[in-house]
Amino acid sequence: MRPILVVLAAVLLLVESGGQAQRSRMAMAWPMNEVVTSARSSAPKTQVDFDTQLKPIFQAKCMPCHFSGGQMYDRLPFDKPATIRKLGTRLFTRIKEEKDRKLIEDFLAQSP
Repeated sequence: MRPILVVLAAVLLLVESGGQAQRSRMAMAWPMNEVVTSARSSAPKTQVDFDTQLKPIFQAKCMPCHFSGGQMYDRLPFDKPATIRKLGTRLFTRIKEEKDRKLIEDFLAQSP
């Protein structure tokens, strides 16, 4: 219930104008930040393992070109995590499944 109230209060702030809006924004900043922060901190942080979770995706979608012996392997070897980090979300031109994209995004977000 509380997040709904915070959203409603934020909408009212957008509608409001003048000095009153400024005072209201300052008063509402703390609860809204608390909700956003608690939502972020409650999200599970799981480590994505390149060899067991990502490499099979790339083998299924990008074999034989980007793996050993392929014509693109020398330029873009997809069996190396550094290549995937370098390309980032540009890989999504070939990776369409949402669950695979989420794994790649999680991998890119974790520190090398």
